[in-house]
Amino acid sequence: MDPTLDRVALLLGLLGRPETEFRSIHLTGTNGKTSTARMVEALLAASRSRTGRFTSPHLESIRERISLEQRPIDVPRFLRSYQAVAEQAALVDAVSTHPVSFFEMTVAMAYHAFADHRVDAAVVEVGMGGRWDATNVIHAEVAAILPVALDHTDYLGPTVEAIAAEKAGIIKRGAVAVSARQPDEVAAVLRARADAVGADLRVEGRDFAVGRRSPTARGQLVSFRGLHRTYDDVPLAVHGEHQAQNAAVAIASVEAFLGGPLDVDLVRRALRQVTSPGRFEIRAGSPRVVLDVAHNPHGARALARNLAEHGPGRTIAVLAVMGDKDVAGVLRELETVVDTVVCARNSSPRSLPAEELAARATDVFGASRVRRATDVPSGLAAARALADTGPGSTDVVLVTGSVVTVGDACSVPTDC
Repeated sequence: MDPTLDRVALLLGLLGRPETEFRSIHLTGTNGKTSTARMVEALLAASRSRTGRFTSPHLESIRERISLEQRPIDVPRFLRSYQAVAEQAALVDAVSTHPVSFFEMTVAMAYHAFADHRVDAAVVEVGMGGRWDATNVIHAEVAAILPVALDHTDYLGPTVEAIAAEKAGIIKRGAVAVSARQPDEVAAVLRARADAVGADLRVEGRDFAVGRRSPTARGQLVSFRGLHRTYDDVPLAVHGEHQAQNAAVAIASVEAFLGGPLDVDLVRRALRQVTSPGRFEIRAGSPRVVLDVAHNPHGARALARNLAEHGPGRTIAVLAVMGDKDVAGVLRELETVVDTVVCARNSSPRSLPAEELAARATDVFGASRVRRATDVPSGLAAARALADTGPGSTDVVLVTGSVVTVGDACSVPTDC
């Protein structure tokens, strides 16, 4: 990695600085960014804003990364943005030591598409970190910081304080920063950054909060205290305490962006429709299949809480992870809620080989609870064969470990 914004800034300059033609909300954090971005987008759209959304990575199609008015960018617009950016990227490559990266290209394409579509508000998720992330050429009026934990330590630093310092880089002078509840050491870093740039820091627990929460078959019913008012009995179409927290951050961020309270019925209508593919996504059938992109211990912990909340029943997990992740940490978080783990390799060249994953899983689960499969589709078939499919069965097949793992499961037509 080459930590600089120079290339993407030069590229956008050659494109006429499209990133200056719309207002924006910028999101960072270790987990929850995509789900929260979708909630923010829905709330803005319900408030009659013309929206654009940039998230990454994608599950199946690269067009998922760029959305216009809550829909993935269509093929003609995608090609038009690609052609416009590629032409200027060639000029940047000619004068740069390192060529324009894949991620820098997609960011520039998103900002070009947003300007071309004349969006009022862009919801932008960082790719990794914040300070040097290619998305950080925008001057967002609101910076939303989801929970910060250890991940990408080889790039962002070995401690949560170091990682928080990188993520705090999206907080701009005079902006409003909306932070989820954080560990004390992370909260201190965010406060220091906000003070340094004169930003207004609003934090969960003090300025806004999750209130009552009741799980339902279709998600959950939650009450929130926002920055400007309370929002009672809001139906969420996503599961888990962490998604309620994401929704609280989304509501507070949109209140800050629009400068006042939101209509309660608007919030209910918007959030009851928001889905987040691959984030504890339940596929009906016998057995039920749960798709979850958890790829670090923090995400696996939230996944484990969701599984416990939606028990009883056996859980057979298909697990495929990247070799550079805290595999032991993920396994430890899942051990108490997973009965059998089927270890596989996903389609990424970064994937940990199934044999090595199975050996590590055996250390945590014991040999009798570990199986091995060649790839995710065959692992899914093996997990289904282990599950009880009889009448009244509550068994669950879980697919997790990476966005790529869930995407591989979606290559099986019966699952996505």
